[in-house]
Amino acid sequence: MDLLQYKTLLAVARHGSFAAAARALEQDPSVVSRTVAAAEAHLGVRLFERSTRRLAITGVGQGYLDRIAPLVEELEQAAEEARSARRAPSGRLRITASVAYGQECLVPLLPRFRADYPDIALDLIFTDGNLDLLAEGIDLAIRLAPAPQGDLISTRLRRTRYHVCAAPAYLSAKRRPRDPQELRTHDCLRMPLPGYDSTWRFRNGTGEEVHVPVAGSVVISSPLALREAARAALGPALLADWLVKEDLAQGRLVPLFDGWEATATGFDTGAWALYPSRNYMPARLRLMLDFLKQHDR
Repeated sequence: MDLLQYKTLLAVARHGSFAAAARALEQDPSVVSRTVAAAEAHLGVRLFERSTRRLAITGVGQGYLDRIAPLVEELEQAAEEARSARRAPSGRLRITASVAYGQECLVPLLPRFRADYPDIALDLIFTDGNLDLLAEGIDLAIRLAPAPQGDLISTRLRRTRYHVCAAPAYLSAKRRPRDPQELRTHDCLRMPLPGYDSTWRFRNGTGEEVHVPVAGSVVISSPLALREAARAALGPALLADWLVKEDLAQGRLVPLFDGWEATATGFDTGAWALYPSRNYMPARLRLMLDFLKQHDR
């Protein structure tokens, strides 16, 4: 049996079906099915139980794959190191991020990354759902919270600051709030998320914290649309610095409450790179992480 056959067996176990494994490996499902059948014939044991509804790994199959998984990883690492030593980094990276973060922070960096590493292809999946990295064959996720469990490694890319801001037209029509507590009398733009929809938190330079209940007639699930609503003078909004940097610089939005930090969830906020835990990291992934740490600011 060769390395590709071993990788196919591991992919079937990881993804739970021939079809899903075939998509991850970019193969035809019939090829995956024949590879599994050939491996079982070679070993003389059944590695997977098949039915019309499901595919399940057998006890013997689980034990076998547990033994070969680290060996396959070592072989892949050796091959990657050998390839990297003789040519420029290449291959494909699958990266996921939220729609807003991807559009505002990642896409503007693509020209420079592609210029530096033209042989690295990129699949970018922008979604506001948290995809399963292993099941979807994703190399890297950019999320606004660190990894909650041990099967993913997280590294912080940047710290995020939040601003309560409003359009100049709104502030001309309404009495500008000078203190966070005055938001109680304003029609605030909110997101339907814990904290964002009910209570905004503030902290000043002395460490004093205040929690301000907020209300408003407009609730928007998209950060990008929330920014547009704030630009349109519909009310004050709580928005990340990376989302409103240009608006603040150009005067389209005005930050409120100098001397106060703002948040809906916690003050230690940021963007984290998450990737599956494994014994080695492909050179293309390492290059992308280093690039993001340097340029995603």
